[in-house]
Amino acid sequence: MSRIGKNPVTILEGVTVSVADNLITVKGKLGQLTQEYSDVTVTVDGNQVQVERSSDHKDQRAKHGLYRSLINNMIVGVSTGFTKELELVGVGYRASNQGQKLDLALGFSHNIVLEVAPEVVLETISEKGKNPIVKLTSFDKQLLGAVAAKIRGFRRPEPYKGKGVKFVGEVLRRKAGKSA
Repeated sequence: MSRIGKNPVTILEGVTVSVADNLITVKGKLGQLTQEYSDVTVTVDGNQVQVERSSDHKDQRAKHGLYRSLINNMIVGVSTGFTKELELVGVGYRASNQGQKLDLALGFSHNIVLEVAPEVVLETISEKGKNPIVKLTSFDKQLLGAVAAKIRGFRRPEPYKGKGVKFVGEVLRRKAGKSA
């Protein structure tokens, strides 16, 4: 039995969960999320959601813990939300935003302009003497991770000086340079 899948998901206050025709809908103060599911049974009992499987087939075992985690992320997302912060490390690296457009100067010959999805709240923090920070907030964890990975992919941190776009708190594996 999946250790994660057998734990029930507690429905937080102010969140409603409905299950109909292999579709889970979660509504909360921050928004609404839907998720299709298959090969498992999802039941709502009072303030708990239980995910069960009918057999020990490999596909069902794999999806058991997956859908429990997805439902939990949906409930946490619509009630409290998720935040990711990216730090721009490098001389001349800058970030600014106008609404949902993120303008990044990452050492290329041109600035990178990225249109961010409306579900993601975008904020840039630039303090003198510190690296610029791009703060992303959303109720959809999957979308938030995809946007953060897209931004990080423009200039991944390199292992020698650590220059590039990295997550705040990320530990980079550093290499020694040429030894004389």
